[in-house]
Amino acid sequence: MLTVIIDYDSGNLHSAEKAFQRMAAETHAGDVIVSTKPEDVARADRIVLPGDGAFPACRQQLSDHRGIYEALEQAVIKEGRPFMGICVGMQMLATISHEYQDTDGFDWVKGHVRKIAPEDPALKVPHMGWNDLVIDCAHPVLDGVTTGDHAYFVHSYHFVVDNSDERLAHCDYAGDITAIVGRDNMMGMQFHPEKSQAAGLRMIANFLTWTP
Repeated sequence: MLTVIIDYDSGNLHSAEKAFQRMAAETHAGDVIVSTKPEDVARADRIVLPGDGAFPACRQQLSDHRGIYEALEQAVIKEGRPFMGICVGMQMLATISHEYQDTDGFDWVKGHVRKIAPEDPALKVPHMGWNDLVIDCAHPVLDGVTTGDHAYFVHSYHFVVDNSDERLAHCDYAGDITAIVGRDNMMGMQFHPEKSQAAGLRMIANFLTWTP
């Protein structure tokens, strides 16, 4: 079994790599590598797409790595392999983002990425730090994770999904903020599971052993 974390110059992937490797060893889930190569994505059993920074820049960087998106689409959409997007990697599942300029997403989970606008003006944007998860829908990757577990967020834009059944969890930041989306063989986490201590490691372990 092989899990590939896609590197397209979207940020430092060291902590994600170490967390996934640790949980793969604990769950006997095979190897975890970080790769920029479409051929590695094509042979992966599971795929992770991270992302830090602004949506338009991440989307462009992914396009600049020739063949990566095509291999990703083939593996996830056409062949149904398990996929996890993290932070902006999760937002790219959306139909469109409105960060700085309108930028098309993958349109794999219908919805829009919009600026966070807390109802309480005292709350700052970006939404940064620990927040409680509220589980909306049961999912195998959330086994052992309950409402009230903490996750670590760093973001200024959030994913507003069209279909509420595809929002698996949210958090409250003077209004609902989507924390996890998912459908079929794909899911995305707005927070960083690799930085979310026990709950995050549990979700990584679950993903590494998930058979959609």
